[in-house]
This record gives sequence, structure tokens and C-alpha cells, in this order.
Amino acid sequence: MRRTRSVFLFAAAALAAACLGADREPFFVQMSDPQFGMVSNNNGFKFETRNLERAVQWVNRLRPAFVVVTGDLVNRPADPAQVGEYRRIMAGLDRSIPLYNVPGNHDIGNQCSAESLQAWRRTFGRDHYSFRSGALYGIVLNTVLLSAPGECAAEAAAQEAWLAEELEKARRARARHVVVFQHHPPFVADAEEAAGYHNLPVPARRRYLELLGKSTVSHVFAGHLHRNAEGRAGGIAVITTGAVGKPLGGSRSGLRVVKFGGRVLEHQYHALEEMPGRIE
Repeated sequence: MRRTRSVFLFAAAALAAACLGADREPFFVQMSDPQFGMVSNNNGFKFETRNLERAVQWVNRLRPAFVVVTGDLVNRPADPAQVGEYRRIMAGLDRSIPLYNVPGNHDIGNQCSAESLQAWRRTFGRDHYSFRSGALYGIVLNTVLLSAPGECAAEAAAQEAWLAEELEKARRARARHVVVFQHHPPFVADAEEAAGYHNLPVPARRRYLELLGKSTVSHVFAGHLHRNAEGRAGGIAVITTGAVGKPLGGSRSGLRVVKFGGRVLEHQYHALEEMPGRIE
């Protein structure tokens, strides 16, 4: 009798969970810049551990379609302790939730080197790739190759050629939403703003935006600033998301929820202290 009742309760709970999500619009979660070691200048990562563990616990309760982390997973490229702590915490993500890692300048270096790029690939896999999630076609880019290719000029050219092909595949696939995920925003507020640490160099930016402008991409989601920002280039919205790690510029540590079930993407940034109990 006790076993039968336990099975019944488990089945009822599973049915209730399924019904709860059945009429819910699909959404994904963007985190950026966990950057283990930033707060302590590479002398530990208690702050980053606390924040990312809190974010993962929330994600596991809400069950998004996927999670994407838009770069600067660590503060010092290939630091074994920092990389190990990031991987340990993200291993706690429910296995039913896909995780997409995006390389940042603190993961590969402010200038790309063959060694640092290979270190990323050995640890995290591909540095640029695409994926599908229902009506969404996601494209992940390595913006270090756009910002400062250094020793990786051939890799930068290969990624650019790959991107052109991938954008054509996305067009033929007729995905409702084609979205790019990257670390550096192409620009912070204005496509014509001066180049600096926080955006892409002007020649690379113009080439990149011209390519995207001919595609079906509607949004670019980036990080790098450790604060939120938004801008537009023609029909493309550029959304820069604040850090789940150390915030800057008066921002607060948090993450972005993006709903993609309708004709238009809807997104909102949530501070870690104010994350909702459910996504309506």
C-alpha cells in the first residue's frame, strides 16, 4: 500500500509539473560574466561562487529551454581553479537544460593566441557554433576573433566565412527567431560610436553589422560591460546584459530572461535578489 501511494504521489507531481509548463511560453536564460576571481583579483572566488550557485538553483526550479553564458567564465585564462569552480557549479544544472558556453576576452585573452584558443577548445569545446531550440536558431560567436585576432587571423577569417554560411542556413530554415550570442557587444548604444575596450573595432564592426543586416537576425545578446545596455542597428537589437558576477556602473548582479514563443522576443533583466518565482 505504501509503495502504491508513493508511486501515485510521484505521478501526480509529475503531471502537475507538466501541466504547469504546458501553457507557458518558452524562454531561455542569459547569464554573462561570472568571471571567477574578479572580485578578489584572483585570490579566491567566494563572491562568484555564491552568485552562480544562486542562479543555477533558480534556473533548476524554473526550467528554461536552455541557458547561455555569454563569456568571461573566469577572470584569468585557463586558470585551473577558476575553470574548475565554474564547471563544478554548472555541473549542477539540471541535465534536461542545455548549456551553451560562449568565450570571452578573459577566457581567451585580450589578444587571441593559438595556445589560448586551443585551451578553450580542450576545456569547453567549440568557440563558435549554432543550435536550435524550438522556433529559435542560435548562433554563438567568438568575438575575441573580431576584436583582437592576434595570432589567430586564419581562425578569424574561417569564423567569418562560417558565419556567412550559417546565416544563410538560418534563412533557409525559416526559424521564427534568429539570435546571435557573443561576449563583446558590437557597440554599446550607437553603431557609429568610437571604438574602445567595451565594443568592437570600427572596421570589424562595420563588416559584421553589414553581414547581419542582410540576414534574418533580430537580436544580438552580449555581455562584457558588467552592466545593461541596449542599442539598434537597423532592424537588429543589440542587448548587453549585466554580470551574474561582479556588477559595474551602478548595476546589480543578475541574469536575463528571454521569452521566444511569440512573434517578438520579450526580455527582462532580473537582479539575483529579485528573481521571480515563475515566468508568466
